[in-house]
Amino acid sequence: MEIKQIEQQFLDYLKQQNAYEEALSLMYWDLRTKAPKKGAEQRAEVIGFLSQKMHELSTSDEMKSYIDQLKGVTDNAIIQKSVEVCEEEYEKNNKIPNDEFKAYKMLQSKAESIWEEAREQSDFSLLQPYLEKLVAYNKKFATYWGYEDHIYDALLHQYEPGVTTKTLDRVFPELRKELTALLNKIKKSTVQPDPSILQHAFNKENQQAFSLEILERMGYDFEAGRLDETVHPFAISLNPNDVRVTTRYDEDDFRMAVFGTIHEGGHALYEQNIDKKLALTPLATGTSMGIHESQSLFWENFVARNEGFWTNHFDLFKSYAPAAFQHLTLDEFYPAINEVKPSFIRIEADELTYSLHIMIRYELEKALISGEIEVKDLPRLWNDKMEEYLGIRPSSDKEGVLQDIHWSAGNFGYFPSYALGYMYAAQFHHTLKQELDVDQIIKKGDFEQIKAWLTKHIHKYGKMKKPLAILEDVTHEPLNPSYLVSYLTDKYSRIYNF
Repeated sequence: MEIKQIEQQFLDYLKQQNAYEEALSLMYWDLRTKAPKKGAEQRAEVIGFLSQKMHELSTSDEMKSYIDQLKGVTDNAIIQKSVEVCEEEYEKNNKIPNDEFKAYKMLQSKAESIWEEAREQSDFSLLQPYLEKLVAYNKKFATYWGYEDHIYDALLHQYEPGVTTKTLDRVFPELRKELTALLNKIKKSTVQPDPSILQHAFNKENQQAFSLEILERMGYDFEAGRLDETVHPFAISLNPNDVRVTTRYDEDDFRMAVFGTIHEGGHALYEQNIDKKLALTPLATGTSMGIHESQSLFWENFVARNEGFWTNHFDLFKSYAPAAFQHLTLDEFYPAINEVKPSFIRIEADELTYSLHIMIRYELEKALISGEIEVKDLPRLWNDKMEEYLGIRPSSDKEGVLQDIHWSAGNFGYFPSYALGYMYAAQFHHTLKQELDVDQIIKKGDFEQIKAWLTKHIHKYGKMKKPLAILEDVTHEPLNPSYLVSYLTDKYSRIYNF
């Protein structure tokens, strides 16, 4: 058979995988937005069935045949990279028995529903038995996959290829030291923003209208997406022409929805602007969760928390805001939305303390996977670390260990991506500023140049490039946390006058 025929058969096979994946993504979107609770059991069965089918396709003899026939032979770069990705998935998934994989996917689905109930009741004991099973599965899978230095590396690799615990254990303490020093300067400053000026009722409908308008100005394509409400905000790509965004509204604090929507919009722009030539292949997605987070945090922090953004959008904001906001000046508003204050909830955290939240989670889940701590100890250890790192202690499981969905979804190894993404974003931002007058562009409110730059250097490649390769190709150096420290120091020394 000619190589072109094999290539076409391989692409047709990938379409089958893609069909199951899109169906699963739609179910997960539904599960996290509007799905009735009573349907959880049956829904878990269906998710388990579809996941098993995907697992079978990725580990079949037919897939192995395509890998063997095309690896290093085809001159089609997209097919060659797809073969590489499929081979890695084949090797990884083939090490997990099919029945274990299905059982794990069903457990994930059930645990997510239980997490919502546990969070609502602020009762960790409801989730604990499910979490214990999820941890056991992840430890088992990590052993199946293998690792060199630390068992956690096997899980970290699933989200951030090329990054290891050695990297994190070098970078995180260095970053923590710098952030803590900045935090201490801010606490001692005699200049303090007044966040009380933001604490006025702001109805959900108007928050939504403002958020929709900002998404549109960012370049989000509403003919290829939509905005919905959820408990824990996320963006999800069903396909390049259906990339959905969700948010959470708090009528007593508009920042939750506005900045959360912009954050998820950054994720969505990444997925919407992947090269269409990669569609229906495993390359038509972000290269890693860290690079994905770099895009959401770039828009949320480096764009939407920039003073120029509000110079341009303050009047628009006031057009949707209630009367209590109308007397505010930009000089009052801008410092208030950038207040630095340790908070219990990660997704509400300010720019400076955000990474400390991630370090807490990283240390806990790494210890869980290595067997140093047990699931039952999580609430106490979580509270202890919050007190040590941020100087505050949660009063309930809801504002402590139950605030994030990730562990109930089995996503161990995911959390470091958030802090890595923030460092990547700062490095990209530094490079972009060498080429464009970023502050002036943001002040004008015309984001097309920024979106085009991100698409050219990051978005379009999808999974064609590894995360650290993208970072070095764009910035011409490896991961360097100093850019994040410099950005935060410059910004907050001006706001807090130190």
